[in-house]
Amino acid sequence: MASNFAARANQALMQSSPKWRLAIWLLLMLSASLWTLQLWQNGARVQSDILAMLPHLQQDKLTERALNQVEATLADQVYIALVAKDETTAISAAKLLMQKLEADLVARGKQGALTDIRSADIQLGEALGQFYFPHRFELLTAPQAEALASQNIESLIEAATAQLYNAFSYANSNLLAQDPLLLFPANLLTLAPSSKVRASQGILLANQGDNVAAVVMAKGRESAFNPNAQLAQMTALTQGLDAVKQSYPDITVLKAGALFHALAATQTAKSEISILGLASLLGVIALVWLAFRSVMPLLLAIVTISSGLLLAVTFTLSVFGELHLLTLVFGTSLIGIAIDYSFHFYCERLSDTERSAKATVAYIFPTVTLAFITSALAYVGIGLAPFPGMQQVAIFCAAGLLGAYLTLILAYPLLAGSRLPAGSRPLALAGTYLSSLTQLSKRFTTPLGMGMFALVILVWCLVGVTKLTVDDDIRHLQQSPASVTEPENQLRQLLSGGTDNQFLLVRAPSEEALLQQLERVSPMLNAAIANQELGNYVSLSRYLPSHRKQDTAYHLQGEIYQTQIDTVLTSLGLDENLKPELQAAYLAAKTEYITPAAFFTLGAGKQLAPLWLAPNEANSPVSNGALNDDGASAEHGAEHGADQGADYGADYGADYGAIVLLGGIQQIDALKARFTHDESVQLIDKVADISAVMGHYRLLTLKLLALALGIALLLFSLNFGFKKAAVVVAVPALAALLTLATLGLTGSPLSLFHALALILVFGIGIDYSLFFASAQNHGKAVMMAVFMSACSTLLAFGLLAFSQTQAIHYFGLTLSLGIGFTFLLSPLILTTTLALTTNQLLTTKKS
Repeated sequence: MASNFAARANQALMQSSPKWRLAIWLLLMLSASLWTLQLWQNGARVQSDILAMLPHLQQDKLTERALNQVEATLADQVYIALVAKDETTAISAAKLLMQKLEADLVARGKQGALTDIRSADIQLGEALGQFYFPHRFELLTAPQAEALASQNIESLIEAATAQLYNAFSYANSNLLAQDPLLLFPANLLTLAPSSKVRASQGILLANQGDNVAAVVMAKGRESAFNPNAQLAQMTALTQGLDAVKQSYPDITVLKAGALFHALAATQTAKSEISILGLASLLGVIALVWLAFRSVMPLLLAIVTISSGLLLAVTFTLSVFGELHLLTLVFGTSLIGIAIDYSFHFYCERLSDTERSAKATVAYIFPTVTLAFITSALAYVGIGLAPFPGMQQVAIFCAAGLLGAYLTLILAYPLLAGSRLPAGSRPLALAGTYLSSLTQLSKRFTTPLGMGMFALVILVWCLVGVTKLTVDDDIRHLQQSPASVTEPENQLRQLLSGGTDNQFLLVRAPSEEALLQQLERVSPMLNAAIANQELGNYVSLSRYLPSHRKQDTAYHLQGEIYQTQIDTVLTSLGLDENLKPELQAAYLAAKTEYITPAAFFTLGAGKQLAPLWLAPNEANSPVSNGALNDDGASAEHGAEHGADQGADYGADYGADYGAIVLLGGIQQIDALKARFTHDESVQLIDKVADISAVMGHYRLLTLKLLALALGIALLLFSLNFGFKKAAVVVAVPALAALLTLATLGLTGSPLSLFHALALILVFGIGIDYSLFFASAQNHGKAVMMAVFMSACSTLLAFGLLAFSQTQAIHYFGLTLSLGIGFTFLLSPLILTTTLALTTNQLLTTKKS
């Protein structure tokens, strides 16, 4: 059936005019060019976000929303630490940097690259004092609550007396008149998490050995993974830091944030696109020139590659609306594959110089068509992975192959009509190689030779495969240079470990239940910190006590204002006339609860609002600020606001949710174990989840490879018969197995990108096998074409193996090994085919 279809299609091609074919091809290329230009004008763009290559996780709506909140809040944050020998210099340098960044923002307006430029908030303390002071009767620290529960009022009186005589206390007459035991300042201080940072003159400071670091934070207006945004943000930062360096040359700068990782990835990708693509193109050009010594094959090779790249870009932009930089890096390998059709065409012309270009295209059409279909199907197999980036690679390369295939069928009959220069040396070398290989293969046709060959292959595969390890951790696929990671690690240490990608999602059916859950989780996290499993955490429980906790504090303070008020006033020497006012204020505060809705209207509350997930998005507070990695703003407010407070009086599921940010994680497994049996608390580890998905699809891809081999065997059996088809399929199958074994022997761990590369080893290896299975005239032309194809493919993929991006390195290394083994094994198909034909003839004669 397949052979009949190919025969009819071939006959139709022979009857069509080369001029009409060329006209169709030109019209197709012109249409693709105009459509691509239209797509660019309508907003198509180049994407450099490595996260765009990652799989989409299937999560419930609340978890998905939590992930989006954390990414939106913490992504695009930029942290700059200015390290100086003394505090004064550090503060001055930080103020200068903030001044320059704010000047750039004012000058550019909405085009400003960096927004929300800040360090410590001087006014935050006053705001916290104003908010919490009216609720002072619902607030107690743990020691205060314990003293009142045991009716140990004397200890609180002693503590208040000590504060009265402390020159650095918050006590003043106004505060004493409303809070005689001075309980409120201690409660406000508990809002600040334990941290190494402090604030002075509105600047966040931390000690680094004998030096002092001033920390400045900002948020990118656009994504740090947008190349244009990267340039704008880095320009603003560079100008600001240059001004700091001119005024304070001894300052050391530490930088952290996604911007610097994204910039390193973009620079690496651009560099590799230019270097690897150029090297591959120059290698192919040299290969064509050395083989054919003619300008026309070289020009047509460039036309073939260009048309392939044009259709690749057109199809990719049409489907995705953007083109990933890593897709272009992978796509450089298209040069080495698309040119294969040109090689086969010219090698056949070289073997029969009397044959016209049109006749040569018709001669190789059945095999080239079958090869194109199998290679395209191999890329489709890559597209089945849940990676948007890898799906782009599949579309890009499959469309590129289509462009090269159509160029061969439609353009070559007319454009390649000129004769090649006389020269049979390349064919002679190919024939010599084939003869040597045939003589060598005869030695393996004996029982002893076949047994030794099989034993070597078996031992190699068994030893290699048993040593093969697995690594699905996505963090190993994109590793930033030390110039980015080392300063970031130092800055994270300054900020008490910073904030990690993992966080807790606490859920409950109601607002009150959620607040109580958060209060239950906090002691568990404190225990984790004590056990050095965790560095720090940011939880709303610190700022939003539950109604139950507020009721408890209120009733305990009844011991002060209803039972012991006279004793308190007398012991502290206060006017007894304060009693009615204090009691009235206490009674009036009975139902005045601290609520999330009220808290999130504050500046500090807006910064923490992304941690609160209400069931309906419309009821959820909107964040206009950004979280500090260590809650430093709240600490600064607690230190400076206690005395100020006395002067003022869409459906996302049924559950409420709250995010608890984690920082400085040291033992992730131990931390997970603390919440294993608690369904209301979930440790969200997107990195681990994606890694698990990668492991799942790695196994699925290998299963798809086995299935593809089975389908190819059935398909080729219709054309070649079962025995010959088995030999054709056995070559890429054995090449894949030897590749896995070699990876095991060299210590390279197996990942999804190895498995995806094996799919291509199958797709490209089948091409070689098919051409040898269809070879005539002893296969000299096929051997030469396969040699050139293998060289061009190895040029492309071998260069990818030198990529600094681990995923691309794995991809290129596996393909280089696989294609190398396929090249060595595929000529054996010719000798095997001859042996099968000879046996059939002998059987026919005997019968």
